[in-house]
Amino acid sequence: MQHNYLKPLALAMMVAFSVTGQASASDRVVIQVDNDKKGLVKALAVQLGAKINVDSDGFIAATFDGKDLSQIKGLLKNPHIKLIEEDVKRYPMALFNDTAGDPTSQQLTPYAFFQSQAHQTPFNIGTSPKVCVIDSGIARDVGETGGGNNDFDWGSISGSNNSGTGDWFRDGGPHGTHVAGTIGAADNGIGVIGMAPGTPMHIIKVFNDSGWGYSSDLAHAANLCAQNGAKVINMSLGGGRANSTEENAFINFTNNGGLVLAAAGNSGTATRSFPAGYTSVMMVGANDANDQIASFSQFPSCTTGSRRTQVTDEGLCVEVTAGGVDTLSTYPAGGTSFAALTANNNGYSASAMENSGNSSGNTYFMGLATSTNTAAAGKICVIDRGTISFHDKVRNCQLSGGIGAILINNEPGILYGTLGTSNQTSIPAVGAAFEDRSALLAASYASINIGPSDYGYMSGTSMATPAVAGLAARVWSSFPQCTGTDIRNALKATAVRPANGDVVKFGKGIVKAKAAHDYLATHGCAGGSSGGDTGGGDTGGGTCKGKKCS
Repeated sequence: MQHNYLKPLALAMMVAFSVTGQASASDRVVIQVDNDKKGLVKALAVQLGAKINVDSDGFIAATFDGKDLSQIKGLLKNPHIKLIEEDVKRYPMALFNDTAGDPTSQQLTPYAFFQSQAHQTPFNIGTSPKVCVIDSGIARDVGETGGGNNDFDWGSISGSNNSGTGDWFRDGGPHGTHVAGTIGAADNGIGVIGMAPGTPMHIIKVFNDSGWGYSSDLAHAANLCAQNGAKVINMSLGGGRANSTEENAFINFTNNGGLVLAAAGNSGTATRSFPAGYTSVMMVGANDANDQIASFSQFPSCTTGSRRTQVTDEGLCVEVTAGGVDTLSTYPAGGTSFAALTANNNGYSASAMENSGNSSGNTYFMGLATSTNTAAAGKICVIDRGTISFHDKVRNCQLSGGIGAILINNEPGILYGTLGTSNQTSIPAVGAAFEDRSALLAASYASINIGPSDYGYMSGTSMATPAVAGLAARVWSSFPQCTGTDIRNALKATAVRPANGDVVKFGKGIVKAKAAHDYLATHGCAGGSSGGDTGGGDTGGGTCKGKKCS
């Protein structure tokens, strides 16, 4: 486990997405209406006390304070109105975790780049499709989390402003910048490399200051993506209920040759999230670096309804997966804390504690560090976990004259710890993995460096989805004559499900870009088989209705 680790500054900023327990937007609705009658309906809504939130192709969204859906329907009895439905909330999907890498001095390649064969797949930047990223904005200028990140080809990135969420080029949290980096971070010798480095992107910021948006925002964003020439839509977000206006927008985008992808969700349950749950949207699950499904990755059934209304369609469930556990990507500048640990010139896994700074020197093993020891003076203290608090261990090291501390876990995995709210220490301290204990104890010299960074790690189906979006753009760049549905089918036909991999959780399997490229080169856009390499069976294809579905 010879790695370096990043630790986000604001762990509470994003939580695992769950579709249960979400608040209902009971006073905000979507009203479907023909464009030529929209003015009349808007005037009527305003006359009845509504605030118009979104005005888009074929619909408006409006808020009627203090009124629920049934009351609003009772007020808006107009023959020009096709449908009134709840405007459902949508949330970003991500977990924070730490993992390996030092992107401040070299360009790192995330494991999913190799796992999904991006390194073996041709990429033609001149014909790469534009990817529309619907998320929390991107860090070009100073935003909520930090400053601009320079690991993008800013000349190929555009965006659409939203009066409710602010400038698209200022981050509303690190999520959108991280997602965009996975898709298209530049191949420039520093930081990280995206799946389709430098591919054109269009950014639409849909999350408000509270960290969520509405289904109507997504429907409007899909229209803006199309208007700005995007061929791929990435949505690392979701919510718990369907919305027909939202669904229609993605159907239209797909029918016009595009490809829409969305995250399956992070509750680790069989709950279906939307927009991923629409058949026009490719649902993406997450796997780890060892080809195992992520514990948080949602896995809804491919069947919905009951008895005569039952429908089975692989578009209702996870279609493919990609790396989404401990994914390294871009952050707003200074938005994370970076911890680097080396011992005898080998890098090791480490988690930063609060104190920043750097120290290098000979090591001294202090055992459990339950008391001071002058033999540690001028040295890096190597300390076992247990008996007393992390803070007291580091403090005893510092009081002994120690210049830095390495705290080793007493169970498998990295030690993730803090020094508490009453921290009385100042020397840099990191947590290390139990698996590395023998090597760290044997080392005679160590170096610790903790400081701010422009690169960090997240986990979630939010991270797997842009990986597939970037891979789709990479493959598509060699076959610009194909449609988004052609690319979707090729990715599914060539995905590899690990032996003993759960078909419901993996779908067709882990995306393999080189295999998809070769498949299209051999069979053309129309493709050949509808398979996907599996370890036993697949989900089937097409749609089944009625009592005999299984």
